[in-house]
Amino acid sequence: MSFFNHVFVSWNRTNKFTLRFFFIFILLLYIPLDYKFYVDLLKGSAGEKGFYALFKIASYPPNSYGHNIYLNGALFVAVAVLGSFLWDKICRKQPQDFDKLYYWLRVIVRYRLALAAIAYGLIKVFPLQMPYPSLSNLHTNYGDFLPWKIYFHTTAIAPPFEAFLGSVELIAGLLLLYRKTVVFGAGILAGYYGNVFASNTAYQMGYTVFSLQLAFFAVALFIYDGPRLYRLLVTQKYTVANTYHPRFGKREKLFRTIVRPIILVFVLTLSYATYHNFNTAPYKYPKTAGLKGSYGYFNVKVFKFNNVELPYSTTDLNRWQNVVFEKWATLSIKTAKPIVIDEGFGDQFTDLDADRNFESAGVGGRRYFAYQADTLSTTIQLVNKNPHHKTEHFDLSYQWLNDSTIVLSGINEHRDSIYAELNRINKKYLLFEGRRKPIKL
Repeated sequence: MSFFNHVFVSWNRTNKFTLRFFFIFILLLYIPLDYKFYVDLLKGSAGEKGFYALFKIASYPPNSYGHNIYLNGALFVAVAVLGSFLWDKICRKQPQDFDKLYYWLRVIVRYRLALAAIAYGLIKVFPLQMPYPSLSNLHTNYGDFLPWKIYFHTTAIAPPFEAFLGSVELIAGLLLLYRKTVVFGAGILAGYYGNVFASNTAYQMGYTVFSLQLAFFAVALFIYDGPRLYRLLVTQKYTVANTYHPRFGKREKLFRTIVRPIILVFVLTLSYATYHNFNTAPYKYPKTAGLKGSYGYFNVKVFKFNNVELPYSTTDLNRWQNVVFEKWATLSIKTAKPIVIDEGFGDQFTDLDADRNFESAGVGGRRYFAYQADTLSTTIQLVNKNPHHKTEHFDLSYQWLNDSTIVLSGINEHRDSIYAELNRINKKYLLFEGRRKPIKL
């Protein structure tokens, strides 16, 4: 009989070994064993209302901190096999309730799956996972995006749809917390995470093993009731509901009494923290406001390099073509200089604006700089956000000639002199204006 079917009719040695193996293996998956996770968790304590730490705990992807996820997985399998043999040797003569052990295994799986679904659902309901494209991204050629960034932007431009996806995930996760509705939550998540796995694989979005694991455990929870559902809905025959209830000892009852309110408080706190982060300082974009009045797209009308004026060119490596100032403290420059693309996913948690690189991750064609502006001395320092070009920086002064023209002048990291006269172009964007009403471009 399949391991994931209803309670075993007979617990032979093979079934016992399989149950013990999965029990150990799943614990190894769900308990963070890498010290880097805890170091990273402590760093997140400075995040807004603890959102960073709470989200990491709820959505911990096993082996994400290791060097080789497949090697770690093979090691977990080896440990689980060895542990199963030792468990059998040590406890062979002791009476064990394997039905109850199977029950607790399902409890562990459904609660862990529920927390992951709730956490990822919340960051879609409040569009944090796939935030709206930045202005710089709107001025980036389609071919300069890695596949995962295209998928994120395609979803992000429709926030209601992203919120709908999150609602499905969130509701399914909540259904897993109540034993009588587990089959419905698991059925929804089996299809949902199967699609997530396919998308992660096709668009190279990472977390493929983790999404496959979530889909696998959702299927495992669902097919526990699968035979009864098939008998009731397909063959339309009399079906007996699952009435198995383990007999809990005093310690088990105390454990359930303590854990249930903890889970409830955790979910409520995570929900509020996610909303607060979205409403105040979304973690993927810098939280520091940009230079006042600078937001927009600028053409580089005049550009001088080492006091030599360079005509507009799409091939000159030194010539700036256009510049974008974001609402936050990021400035991007379009040049012909080759770029080694940051292949990260920009989803790390940090309070440092310079390390919040979602806008520049997976993007070529533009150079993204975090900046600090001193409004008293009218100076601005630019530092490239791409880890492959982190030595690139500019020390500049700025001057507003009028409300749409700004002049930047100073030196780069090689002490070459830079002079750029930027003219704001008042463009209209269909994404902002809406595509179902007439506009004049």
